[in-house]
Amino acid sequence: MDYATPLGCTVGLLLAYPIVTTSLRFRRLRKLHKRYPYRTRESLAQMTDEEAFQIQKAVAQLEFPFMFIKALQFALFRTYGIPTISHLLTKTSQFSHPETSLKRYTDTSALVQEMVGNPPTSQRAYISLARTRFLHSGYRASGKILDSDMLYTLALFALQPIRFIAMFEWRELSDLERCAIGTFWKSVGDGLGISYDALPSGKTGFRDGIQWLEELGVWSDAYEVKAMVPDPKNRETADQTTAVLLYMLPKPLHPVGLQFVSFMMDDRLRKAMLYDPPSPISTLVFSSLLTIRKVFLRYLSPPRPDFLRYSSFTEKADENDRFFLTQWEAAPYYVKPTFWNRWGPVAWLTWMLGRPLPGDEGDKYYPQGYHIRDIGPKYFEGKGGKALEEMMEEFKGYRTGKCPFH
Repeated sequence: MDYATPLGCTVGLLLAYPIVTTSLRFRRLRKLHKRYPYRTRESLAQMTDEEAFQIQKAVAQLEFPFMFIKALQFALFRTYGIPTISHLLTKTSQFSHPETSLKRYTDTSALVQEMVGNPPTSQRAYISLARTRFLHSGYRASGKILDSDMLYTLALFALQPIRFIAMFEWRELSDLERCAIGTFWKSVGDGLGISYDALPSGKTGFRDGIQWLEELGVWSDAYEVKAMVPDPKNRETADQTTAVLLYMLPKPLHPVGLQFVSFMMDDRLRKAMLYDPPSPISTLVFSSLLTIRKVFLRYLSPPRPDFLRYSSFTEKADENDRFFLTQWEAAPYYVKPTFWNRWGPVAWLTWMLGRPLPGDEGDKYYPQGYHIRDIGPKYFEGKGGKALEEMMEEFKGYRTGKCPFH
């Protein structure tokens, strides 16, 4: 029997598979560039907020969902290396014990994902922006939240996904995608009432989303040099957030998880939070695993299909006009206690870890879902209705899905 032909076919398939997979991997990017034909830097200045949302949505839900979400989580984590931020959080008791830290983490995630996951002119985007602005308004008016800290936090939400994708993903973002992220978050900053006067073009106007990102990156790096300094309150807030990040990890693996959290920090942040650097062996292992993941995704894994698009919340409200989170990484706040959520694989893992399931402990974890206008600390629930309506009416005047630079 001649084995040469089957062997040759097998070798041919093995050689062709990475080529075909790579081509499929880049197909979505090619479609994006065809759909939004901004082929020159000058044309990028015309990108609208609605287009930016759609492009970023493809990045966040289809191209790099895991790293995009992790980048936003670590963006929030990084803000706690600024003492003016960490002191306020501990003073308001939001990080004084695990119960409030778990709720605050979920509330922040829900508001950010409502902004990122819904069209900029939608009612849900309007309410989430207005609610976020309202929650900060009293602290900003009293000077407890600095304008510079607001700008710095916005900078991290815009910049960290780009940086994480460049470091850890199977390809870097194109100028089209980077401009979309800059355009989208610049518009978010407008909605939150954040001043750009600290940036070189803040008063004269920005050319496009890329220029906005570049100036924001230079400014935020300089701000870190000045403001990100060691402080015990940084460590306190970092420890509470680390506990949230390791919530679904078995306790025997917590030391490994702590090493990974430290690995994901740079020296400046690590020093500010009073954390030890990861061991050399941990650095080698984590770096190798991330490199293997990158190569696997690039050459061996087909792209994520549209029907597996990552989404963390329900698209439609229930009969009580409430929305639900569809998954949980910490306590199951706002997760509907369906059969799947109480008996599916994640539920079994949660149960084996001794953690609460959706629907446990009565209404503690809000199994009835959330009204966006009520998200936030318990003492803010039901408050700010008039202010929210005024802000949303204001958004209708200028947040219309058009280009935020013109």
